[in-house]
Amino acid sequence: MLTCNPATGKAKKGAAGRKAGGPRKKAVTRSIRAGLQFPVGRIGRYLKNGGYAKRVGTGAPVYLAAVLKYLAAEVLELAGNAARDNKKNRINPRHVLLAIRNDDELGKLLAGVTIAHGGVLPNINPVLLPKKTTAKDCFERVVDHNNNPRNVGMVCYV
Repeated sequence: MLTCNPATGKAKKGAAGRKAGGPRKKAVTRSIRAGLQFPVGRIGRYLKNGGYAKRVGTGAPVYLAAVLKYLAAEVLELAGNAARDNKKNRINPRHVLLAIRNDDELGKLLAGVTIAHGGVLPNINPVLLPKKTTAKDCFERVVDHNNNPRNVGMVCYV
């Protein structure tokens, strides 16, 4: 049964299977259904418009959103640990870089990525480090005023 608008005498449009004028249900997004923070609909649109395949299944954007959520959580956890190690409360690009480069799997995944204001990993070639000295090497031979050589102790820089 169609209800009519008394002013125009035409049937009401947009009822969408419910009684005309009834309360509308709140829309539930696919992201909420899947329990994800990443936008499933937008990822699906990007997959379709990106030309990656002729057809895209309904589960593909949900799966990809879940993978992105996992990767983001992993990077943020490691970066938070790096920030705490540096006695900071806020994560900055340096902490993100340290987190990624110190993790084997993330480092392999993001090997070709440059992070702006991230810097580089601290690394000193062992050849450039000063040599270790022993107790015997901590004496310097000094010639006194009679030209007699003798050992004089000196401070060792290790």
